[in-house]
Amino acid sequence: MTTAMEPVWVGVDVGGTKVLAGVVDVMGHVGRTARRATPGRRVDIAQVEDALEAAVLEAADGFPIAGVGVAAAGFVDAAADRVMFAPHLPWQGQNVRERLSERWGVPVVLDNDANCAAVAEWTYGAARGAHSALVVTMGTGIGGAILMDGRLVRGANGMAGEFGHMQVVPDGQTCECGGRGCWEQYSSGNALVRFARQRMGEQPSVLEEASGGNPDRVTGPMVTEAAEAGDMVARQAFASVGDWLGVGVANLVAAFDPDVVVIGGGVSQAGDRLLEPARNALQRSLVAAAHRAVPPIVSALLGPEAGLVGAAELARRAGGQPRR
Repeated sequence: MTTAMEPVWVGVDVGGTKVLAGVVDVMGHVGRTARRATPGRRVDIAQVEDALEAAVLEAADGFPIAGVGVAAAGFVDAAADRVMFAPHLPWQGQNVRERLSERWGVPVVLDNDANCAAVAEWTYGAARGAHSALVVTMGTGIGGAILMDGRLVRGANGMAGEFGHMQVVPDGQTCECGGRGCWEQYSSGNALVRFARQRMGEQPSVLEEASGGNPDRVTGPMVTEAAEAGDMVARQAFASVGDWLGVGVANLVAAFDPDVVVIGGGVSQAGDRLLEPARNALQRSLVAAAHRAVPPIVSALLGPEAGLVGAAELARRAGGQPRR
C-alpha cells in the first residue's frame, strides 16, 4: 500500500551572494536545505530565478510543495508582490511573486528578507515575548525590520526598515544603492572585509598568509577565523564594524524605543566580538542613556536560516496553516 507524501512548506532566502532554500515544519525546524550562488545584479533576471527554482526543488526533494515563501534582499512593495529595488540583485519593479508562482505552480509569498527574519525571531527566537523589537540583519549589507505588538511595520510603500541605507557619513563611502555614506558601508560583511584588506600591510597579520599576500582574496570567513586566532587586524576590523553598529542602533533606539534589538545575519555569528563594541557604542551614543532603560542588543537565535524560516512561516500563515 502506497502512502501519499505530505506537502511541504519551503522558505528561500535570496541574498547578495547566495540563495538558501529549506523545508520548514510547523515548529520552525529546518529540514533539508539547498544552496546556490546568487548570479549577481548585472545578469538576466531569469538566471536569478533559475537559481531559486533549483534550490527550492532540491530542498523539497521530490515532496509536493504546499507553498513557498521568498525572503528577498531588496525593497518589496506594500502589496508584497514586487521587488522594487535590490542593491545586489537585478529585480527592478518586477512582479516576483507572480513570476515565481507561475514557475512553480504553487502559492508564493514574498517579503523583504529582514522582515522574514524578524517574523522568525518573533515567533521562535530572540524577540519572542517582546512587545516591540528592532531586528538588524548583517550580511553583505544591512537590512532591518520593525515589530510592534507582534505586527510588522511595513510603511506606506512597504519599505520601512531599510536601515542600511541611512546616511551616517556625509560624502562617505559610495554605496551600491547609488548613495554615499550609508550605514552598511561601515557596518556589514563588506565593511568588515574592506577594513581588513586596507589594514593588512600596516602590521603583521595571518591574513597575509591566508590570502597569499593578495588583499583582494580576503573573505569574511577568513577575517572571522583570524580574529578567533588572535589576529589584531581582524580584531580591529570587528571592533570598527561593531562600533559603527552601535552608533546606528543608537539612532534607531532614539526613534523607536524598542524592548530589544536583535542582531542577525551572517556577520552576527561573531557574537560578542561584534556585539560588545556595539553595546558600548550604544551607551555612548544614545541620547539620555543614563536616564532610560537602554534595550539589550542580543544575537538572533535562528542564525543564517532565519530569513527562510520566516518566509516559510508567512507562506504557511497565508495558506491558513496554524502553528502548533
